[in-house]
Amino acid sequence: QVQLVEAGGGLVQPGDSLRVSCVMSGGTFSRHAMGWFRQAPGKDREFAAAISWSGGTTWYNDSVKGRFTISRDNTKKTVSLQMNNLKPEDTAVYYCAAVADVTPQYHSSDYYYAPETYEYWGQGTQVTVSS
Repeated sequence: QVQLVEAGGGLVQPGDSLRVSCVMSGGTFSRHAMGWFRQAPGKDREFAAAISWSGGTTWYNDSVKGRFTISRDNTKKTVSLQMNNLKPEDTAVYYCAAVADVTPQYHSSDYYYAPETYEYWGQGTQVTVSS
């Protein structure tokens, strides 16, 4: 049974940085592509970033490109999202997600953007950006 647990959320000011992480248990982490999604109050869940099983390919929502960096450590079964220059509109619950996938060359970017692609989800961690 795959479980994902996020950590690292909090309250920061605009322009600050924050790093959220997610650890997998109960599965073979290195055989999963990983994604980060976020959901603000009253809005749909939104794709933020994703990374292939090897870390060799990453995908980003245009709204976070250049500010957020996704990375993974397969030895520690951890995926992280480094968020820089945070804005109030980044305020949301951030969710980690996983899908068994070792063939990113056979999928379009849209595959990783879609919440329906992912098989497993964490419980979420709150990120609040406010002055």
